Amino acid sequence: MHFQWYPGHMTKARRMMQENIKLIDLIIELVDARIPLSSRNPDIDDLGRGKARLILLNKADLAEERLNDAWAEYFKSKGYLAVKVNSKKGGGIKSIQSVIQEACREKTERDRRRGILNRPVRAMVVGIPNVGKSTFINALAGKACAKTGNKPGVTKGKQWIRLNKNVELLDTPGILWPKFEDQEVGLKLAFIGSIKDEILQTEELGAELIRYLNRAYPGVLEEKYTIPGSEDPYCCLNDIAKSRHCLVRGSELDTGKAAGILLDDFRGGRLGRITLEEPEL
Repeated sequence: MHFQWYPGHMTKARRMMQENIKLIDLIIELVDARIPLSSRNPDIDDLGRGKARLILLNKADLAEERLNDAWAEYFKSKGYLAVKVNSKKGGGIKSIQSVIQEACREKTERDRRRGILNRPVRAMVVGIPNVGKSTFINALAGKACAKTGNKPGVTKGKQWIRLNKNVELLDTPGILWPKFEDQEVGLKLAFIGSIKDEILQTEELGAELIRYLNRAYPGVLEEKYTIPGSEDPYCCLNDIAKSRHCLVRGSELDTGKAAGILLDDFRGGRLGRITLEEPEL
């Protein structure tokens, strides 16, 4: 399976970020806690040089808690502030305002020395598609002020959002890098739904996920779908299709539909808390 996806609006988004970076004090980068490295965009480090940085391990409720803590320590060791959040349910959101102030303490003190008082921190919210930026902004603001969607690419243009007298946020569209140099990264992004399913082969993607789960989380699929264990991912897809009565033309098994169910269950956390990569500490 080969991944290559860079819609035109993402080139525009990168240019927009370059134009607006001088206006902001802090970059808040959302990553998916299940794939914290693969869901980072290398462009952001380049664009954000010299700015205060905060990394949010979003969807932390879907990832293993042990590895959430390990990833938070990993990012802190690299000089970032790092916080675990669950934007959809509000977990960790209350602490964000104080973390933003902590991240920008140097800037605030510098302003004070210059006689500039009460200037709000301006933060840019960035991240790849479908990582939960709009949901995070809405949770932080306490109202639906940014569009949300469960498909990549819902946020198309920039918008400033005033949270309070201390913080203003700049929302930006999700951006991906022009090509995946490591196809393994593309695969993990496809697993979590950051690449549009319409351009992927669902059955092949489901088979790849089964390979990973059999290796890293043995027994999870057997328990979830009440199926016998199998090393062959396509046999496993057949078993899931039987278990979930996925049929075409009466009695033929619909393994494509079974793969779709598997991917939906993984993305929704219904297979349990699963992390697809571990930090090298």
